[in-house]
Amino acid sequence: MIDLLLLGTGGMLPLPDRWLSSLLIRCQGELTLFDCGEGTQIPWKRFGWGFRRLGAICLSHTHADHVAGLPGLLHSLANADRSDPVHLFGPPGTARVVEGLCRIAPHLPYELTVRELHGGETFALPGGIIGRTTPGEHALPCLAYRADLPRARRFDTERARALGIPQDRWRDLQRGEPASWSGGSAGPDDVLGPERRGVALGYVTDTRPVAALPAFLNGVDLLVCEGTYGNPEDTVKAVQNRHMTFAEAAKIARDSRARQLWLTHFSPALTDPDAWRGEATAIFPDTTIGYSGLTGTLQFQDDPA
Repeated sequence: MIDLLLLGTGGMLPLPDRWLSSLLIRCQGELTLFDCGEGTQIPWKRFGWGFRRLGAICLSHTHADHVAGLPGLLHSLANADRSDPVHLFGPPGTARVVEGLCRIAPHLPYELTVRELHGGETFALPGGIIGRTTPGEHALPCLAYRADLPRARRFDTERARALGIPQDRWRDLQRGEPASWSGGSAGPDDVLGPERRGVALGYVTDTRPVAALPAFLNGVDLLVCEGTYGNPEDTVKAVQNRHMTFAEAAKIARDSRARQLWLTHFSPALTDPDAWRGEATAIFPDTTIGYSGLTGTLQFQDDPA
């Protein structure tokens, strides 16, 4: 399963009651952060998830409201005794920006690696999660992210015993590897059930609703998506500034066949996002207006709630 904590929901600049947009996820005790605006470590500290297990940072793009919190966060990791490497992903130009920000965080007790992505890549994230990207449309190179947690096929113990497979060979088969022993051998298909659906998350911000997004996000359990503007009269602003309205985000969730939608990245002028909830729910009913501290868990379908 994947646990989620929405740290902030603001766009452009932090407000007294609204931190900048960022999302923290946890899988098998390991953490991944999506975006890191100014002050990200403050709500993180408030909600008590701890810093030391952060293994990856995924940046949508390099505007300040999504990256300016990196120096403070990197110091927080150091103070939490992080020693294992931290892997940072972002669009073209990320390495130069991170190098500049790290001039005020030059001595870290862990390795910070930076990998620039162009869209279409598949890469590993902590906790066995598989990350994928597709390009967005913004003033700077921008990426939308998808995070999939695969699920292992069910192991049939009765079948394994009937085939006479020694128990010390079961682990190999559970990993999808063939097993052999004195007097016999077996393959994974002999004892594993059919493929099972995993869980998936989409993270999309600071982009127009590009045509590739519904297919890229197809079937995600949760889409965390920007809704910079609630009022449909602001659609012209959304186009000019390469952002989205609530309705446009909801259409992506609908067309992607997502199960849930969390809206985030609200304009500073949007003082009451909840007032415009209906613009989204009319199109995609299972919409939540995001807020700092919103949590959730994505579970495998037949797991108990």
